[in-house]
Amino acid sequence: MKHPQSISAMGRTVLVVGGGGREHALAIGLVESPSVDSVHVAPGNAGTSEIAMNHNVSASDIDSMVKLAQSLDVDLVIVGPEAPLVAGLSDELRKIGIPSFGPHAAGAMLEGSKEFAKRVMLDLGIPTAGVQHLTADSDLDQSVDRWGSPWVVKRDVLAGGKGVVVTENRDEAIDFIQSSIESDGMVLLEEFLEGEEASMLVMMDESAFVALPCSQDHKRVGEGDVGLNTGGMGAYAPAPIVTEEVHRRVISDIVEPMHSFLSTQEIPYRGCLYVGLMIASDGSPSVVEYNVRFGDPETQVTVPLISSDLCDLLLAVAEGNLSKSMPSFSNAHALTVVLAAEGYPGPPVKGRIISGNLSSNWSDFPDGKFTIHHAGTGFLNNSIVSTGGRVLAATGISNKSLEHARELAYLRLEEVQLEGSFFRRDIGHKVLKK
Repeated sequence: MKHPQSISAMGRTVLVVGGGGREHALAIGLVESPSVDSVHVAPGNAGTSEIAMNHNVSASDIDSMVKLAQSLDVDLVIVGPEAPLVAGLSDELRKIGIPSFGPHAAGAMLEGSKEFAKRVMLDLGIPTAGVQHLTADSDLDQSVDRWGSPWVVKRDVLAGGKGVVVTENRDEAIDFIQSSIESDGMVLLEEFLEGEEASMLVMMDESAFVALPCSQDHKRVGEGDVGLNTGGMGAYAPAPIVTEEVHRRVISDIVEPMHSFLSTQEIPYRGCLYVGLMIASDGSPSVVEYNVRFGDPETQVTVPLISSDLCDLLLAVAEGNLSKSMPSFSNAHALTVVLAAEGYPGPPVKGRIISGNLSSNWSDFPDGKFTIHHAGTGFLNNSIVSTGGRVLAATGISNKSLEHARELAYLRLEEVQLEGSFFRRDIGHKVLKK
């Protein structure tokens, strides 16, 4: 095993854990890093295979992933999904001296348990919604009538962004509460927060923290933000809703208290803290949720805005040296549009051939560029096929404007064909004309 202290500025070998659009975006950024020689992805997808070496190892197979990292003699592991973090992958890697970008299992409970996260927030005085812990012994009628419609019901399990129901239908809320209690033993009923959502990705270790450009996700499946919740149908950055004043308040009221808490734990937090925000009409921010990894599709629009060496940043966090390697950012705009498979966000139709221009190489334009980030893609009989609900995302980067970034993203999406697929045509609608 190479010791990070002895690694020169060149020649690093890195392993990205996961196989979605987030991991593809990270892999692209790492391939572009001057300090990186070799990028590996496990399990990866069809897009990552174009730029890196894929390995058929499941992200949830902790033992096999550790063995893979050892066999590759990696200098850094970046853990993309939340499940292996909660399962302790970073813990196991650090035991054998391999730097891992991603918190240890105890820190990952901020996402692994919504109840734990809420308790920490309330203890620290971080602004967030009121909450009720409901079990089989709870008076459901009394509970659901406490705050009234709309009802926000959250399962206390990892559900890939789909374990939450927000509804104005009282019967639907009660049905979801009852089914969640039956399956999980408990459920959380939260006070509804009025406002506009945004996301802040914060790189964090015990020495420092730094926020990436804020983004805005589009979680609902339908245009105009209607329909079922999804893992995300598109995103853009920077998000104008996060003004300088809002940003200042998020840092002082939300990020700094959590950083102080996480930095003083027995094992400090080292990784990305995803802060899901609700911005009220008066500009006051509250926390909707914390996640313990890069968001998807937020990564696709924030990582390309990092103008300094991505590997330097991630390795510094993994080693607790962020204060010595702070990143710089471009002034560009980014927007990504997700192409989803037929049936999504329900059971998607898989195995259909995807045709057209599927390259993830950046194509340059005057004042911008675009690419494809693969997510649910794989190979079958030498063809690229769909393997998940969110299949890929078209991403545009513009040095001119967000509107231009949107034009580039949709232009790139026109070059892809998948039977039965669909996408939202209004990504960025809150700040741009359709």
